[in-house]
Amino acid sequence: MTAKTWDRKDLLGLQELSASEIETILDAAVIFKSSSKISSALSGSTAAFLFSEPSTRTRSSFEVAARRLGAEVLGFSVASSSLLKGESLLDTLRNLEAMGVDYFILRHEHSGVLESLAPNTRASLINAGDGAHEHPTQALLDLFTLREKKKTLKGLKVVIVGDILHSRVARSNIHGLKKLGARVTVCGPSALIPGDIEKLGVAASHDLDAALKGADAVNVLRLQLERQNQNLITSLSDYFESYGLTPARLAAAPGCVVLHPGPINRGVEISSQAADGPNSLILEQVKNGVAVRMAVLSLIGQWRKRNA
Repeated sequence: MTAKTWDRKDLLGLQELSASEIETILDAAVIFKSSSKISSALSGSTAAFLFSEPSTRTRSSFEVAARRLGAEVLGFSVASSSLLKGESLLDTLRNLEAMGVDYFILRHEHSGVLESLAPNTRASLINAGDGAHEHPTQALLDLFTLREKKKTLKGLKVVIVGDILHSRVARSNIHGLKKLGARVTVCGPSALIPGDIEKLGVAASHDLDAALKGADAVNVLRLQLERQNQNLITSLSDYFESYGLTPARLAAAPGCVVLHPGPINRGVEISSQAADGPNSLILEQVKNGVAVRMAVLSLIGQWRKRNA
């Protein structure tokens, strides 16, 4: 049964959420996607964005979501802030909170950094990606997109292919998919799959063609080119030959839909024909990201009003 209310100040990850909490967010997103009306749910509130890593889709869709809910958006630049002078992240949050910020949407390079911050601020914290730990709203929009297309996640076979080792998107997706009843296979070179990944209840494969057989969906992860100086793969062309998603590979799984969190490295982890083909839901993911993030902000806003 879906939870009737949301009972959390923050959204730090999907590992800590129950299936009913995840479904509460997805159900709320359905309502926001179906309505073109501008909401006043966060009227009088202020949202600030602290991103110490680059972002296009996540930051932009969160800003659109916050504005559509009536919140003021604080344009905050980490690169020109006192963080570069040695001020702690917690002190930065507390100072901005003193100015009236109610919601912080944070992206940080260190895994798990939000867990120590959340109990020490009255404002609500939403994880927009922390290191290789979690990216909960990306996973939520992936789940939403899959549920919308396939009607249910229970029993689906979902393949996550690529750099699992460094991927916060993979971890959040695994937590969410497993809790909603999907079967998950991760696939990639042995150097890019953690040795203990099966402890999360997933199957591991190093053969994409075999993994795709019978798959209902494949989520293609960006190959993190900035990490390839670690010599984890032999070459980009070899990687594409073994793990690049193409229409020919998709032919082995009729009806298999294609997801990608972006940004896309065309010709590295996916061909343009697969990224733009009839099975692709990539732009639908981007569209759904606004509705999902509106749902998250709105539900947390309802919690804040109840606990004011």
